[in-house]
Amino acid sequence: MAETTDDQAHLGGGSTAIAPGNSLEQQEAEDLMIDLLGNTLGVPLVKKRFDLPAGGWLEIDGYCDSPRILCEAWAHIGKPKPAQKNKVMADTMKLLFAASLDPGDHRLILAFADDVAASHFQGESWMAQALKAKGIETRVVELPNDVRKRAQLAQKRQYR
Repeated sequence: MAETTDDQAHLGGGSTAIAPGNSLEQQEAEDLMIDLLGNTLGVPLVKKRFDLPAGGWLEIDGYCDSPRILCEAWAHIGKPKPAQKNKVMADTMKLLFAASLDPGDHRLILAFADDVAASHFQGESWMAQALKAKGIETRVVELPNDVRKRAQLAQKRQYR
């Protein structure tokens, strides 16, 4: 009989443990962030899938047709690492590209779950200046304490 590795056990090989890289808590937190932001803005924000001209698709976390709003959410708590900063900038490129696929003027928003996570993108860094130059808003969306704690625990579990 073959041995079950730790990774296999986490992925359904008989254990109920959560895989270290599982991001379900962050996905749930980001969905809630989009709902809360929509409430703040007074509009419904829903996921939107865009078909790409050369095939394939991309999905935006939050979309409203009237007024036109495109939003990406990031449920990270705390100071971002360099790779995480790059992830936010990739989300920025996704917003800009999606806006180019959807005729009309758009309000583009990056939503953060934490002031500390957002601060790098609101200060004087080149990334913050690039966001401002492209008209991309940064918003902090306060999560309920229980959701925030689950997101933090997931981050701790994911850290390697």
